Parts: sequence; C-alpha cells; structure tokens
Amino acid sequence: MTNSISAESTPFNFTPYQEKEGEEFMNEAQKAHFRAILTNWKNELMREVDRTVDHMRDDAANYPDPNDRASQESEFSLELRTRDRERKLLKKINESLVLLDSDDYGYCDACGIEIGVRRLEARPTADLCIDCKTAEEIREKQMS
Repeated sequence: MTNSISAESTPFNFTPYQEKEGEEFMNEAQKAHFRAILTNWKNELMREVDRTVDHMRDDAANYPDPNDRASQESEFSLELRTRDRERKLLKKINESLVLLDSDDYGYCDACGIEIGVRRLEARPTADLCIDCKTAEEIREKQMS
C-alpha cells in the first residue's frame, strides 16, 4: 500500500512505516525511512528547479504584443514565487536531515516529546508536536 501526501507536503508516494510493538522511537529503521522520504523530496524539488530554468530559458521571448508579454511575465512571476517557496522548503529539508544526523529529528522543539511517525510522514519537516503546533496557531490567531 502506498500513501500519497497532498500538495503542501511531499510530492511522491512512499510505503508508510509499519511500527512494531515496543519499538524504540527514531531507531535506525525509522531514521532510514525518513532519510529516504526527505532525500527523495529534496531531489524532486531540485528537478523542479532545473525544469524551471530550462522552461524560462527556452520559452523566453520578446513578444511584440503587450498582452502576450504581460501573460508571459505573469507566468514567469508565478513560477518564480513557487520556486522561492520551494527554496525555503529545501532549507527546512536540509535542516531536518541535519537533525537526523544528530539524533534530534522527530522531537518537538518546544516540549521535547516525540512528534510521532504518522505526523512526520504527513509533514517530514515538522518540528513541533501536534499539541504545541495547535497552541502556536491559536496564539497566532489571537495576535492578528
């Protein structure tokens, strides 16, 4: 069985990790599972960057019609905004890989508890447990 994660998350399929009873959190098998997810995600984002560069280079044209030029500029602008978001995501993926290497991956930055395998599969760059993330979102709503 494969699990496809939605748009804001990983753009590929993977087999969900099957936890074993009494298994230690973030053991070597889990680390390997999340390293594969993060590495595949990173590689896919890098391929998108290459495709964007090729697309913009190949499709760049100086259209005489102002409407055609505006359409192309709008398309390129949207693509560049998307790549900028992905650049920030790549930074978070790299930070997650560093945390994996230092045995700190999978633990909440705020309270230190285990984030959980399913939450990490849904959002591999998560750095807060669901309770701390919920509290953070409530505080953000109250402040705005």
